Amino acid sequence: MQANNKLIDDFARVTTGMLGVAAGVRSEAEAMVKARLQGLLADMDLVTREEFDVARDMAAKARDGQEALEARLTELQQRLEKLEKPARGRRKGA
Repeated sequence: MQANNKLIDDFARVTTGMLGVAAGVRSEAEAMVKARLQGLLADMDLVTREEFDVARDMAAKARDGQEALEARLTELQQRLEKLEKPARGRRKGA
């Protein structure tokens, strides 16, 4: 019975050691994969989230400015047409 218990204890120690090694291998593999992916992404010349947010905000501001200018242009065109209508009428009647 003593030999049997010693065998079980030895097996438990070996198994525990193997689990520790497996955990170490796993964490090392994850670190290697992460480093490789970061390298690939860096080579792709992608923008960061912060850079994207800044560019998006700039585009939105430019779009708002363009819409305001279009509205102003429409208003000025309408005012110009009102001013030109009486002048056209006088030319035809003169």
